[in-house]
Amino acid sequence: MIFSCDLFWFTNAGLFVYRFLTLSMAIPIAILDCDLLLHGRAHKTLDRFDLDLVSDNFLLTHFGFPRDFILYLVELLREALSRRTQRSRAISPEVQVLAALGFYTSGSFQTSMGDTIGISQASMSRCVSNVTRALVEKVPQFITFSSRDLSSREQSFQEFQRVAGFPGVLGVLDCVQVAIKAPNSEDTSYVNKKGFHSVACQLVCDARGLLLSAETHWPGGLQDTVVLERSALYKQLQDTEEGWLLGDGRYPLRKWLMAPVECPESPAEFRYNLAHSATHEIVDRTFRAIQTRFRCLDGTKGYLQYSPERSSSILLACCVLHNASLQSGLDAWTLERTEPLEQPKTLKQRPEDRDSQAEDLRKQLILKHFS
Repeated sequence: MIFSCDLFWFTNAGLFVYRFLTLSMAIPIAILDCDLLLHGRAHKTLDRFDLDLVSDNFLLTHFGFPRDFILYLVELLREALSRRTQRSRAISPEVQVLAALGFYTSGSFQTSMGDTIGISQASMSRCVSNVTRALVEKVPQFITFSSRDLSSREQSFQEFQRVAGFPGVLGVLDCVQVAIKAPNSEDTSYVNKKGFHSVACQLVCDARGLLLSAETHWPGGLQDTVVLERSALYKQLQDTEEGWLLGDGRYPLRKWLMAPVECPESPAEFRYNLAHSATHEIVDRTFRAIQTRFRCLDGTKGYLQYSPERSSSILLACCVLHNASLQSGLDAWTLERTEPLEQPKTLKQRPEDRDSQAEDLRKQLILKHFS
């Protein structure tokens, strides 16, 4: 009896395929999961994962989002993810999205999350990279600042004024830190004022917590004012004639940026500061909610173990997901943490940095709306 035996090793898919052909009979093909052989896992691998076969609670628990939003995300990113995975045993867009969501929302690093969902660390890393790039490409679609659009501006004014009575607000501004591992180059520009390595993210959001601007690529050692002055947002706002952002005491007073009164004296100035604080808190709440939903960004779980560039992309991808989920009807602050806010240190402005026109504008604002 003559046997013909071909052995195929698929390293990317992690499969052994043994095919035995005989003249008299065919032995069925055996497909073995390499992860199962190496690690003893007996559940399905994700290249055969079927969303229809798992419960909504399973999806929420392991991937942080309901089924409808996950399906929406798969279709949104399908073309980009398919372009990057044209191998014969490529991981499907569905699996890539689930793997990336599992990493973003679990706070676990790739090895442990890969163990949980049944793919290798190498596959997990590729999925996170692919989905992150695809989400970053969607930034212009989901994160836009419409300061020059009349209807958007008026809607913003009304929504913010309902919060605490502060008029003319286009958005609330803050700069936040996300911990990362020390860069290989030992670049000290990423060491922030608290002494750990981080990337700085400048955010602006509206009254609902929707991000209007997110610049995530700044070294953590830069002062908030320096980040602002170098940002694309700064150039965009220079010729804004109506409305302003609200920034805390770390920012300078400008015609388009209202800061608190440093030493309030009159009842009107105290009321101005109270309204300012209550309104500005929206951006702090928004970022706390983002960190809670996307625990890979939560410093209490450990820092992002990537380069500054890749960490910045992951942070920006999470910002896109935040806006996409909010626009899909999910609550921006459902998962918000409630620890006390850190009180910012007030910026000590030099006389030459003062803007007399901005000071006059703030005085008029206080007199008209808070007296």
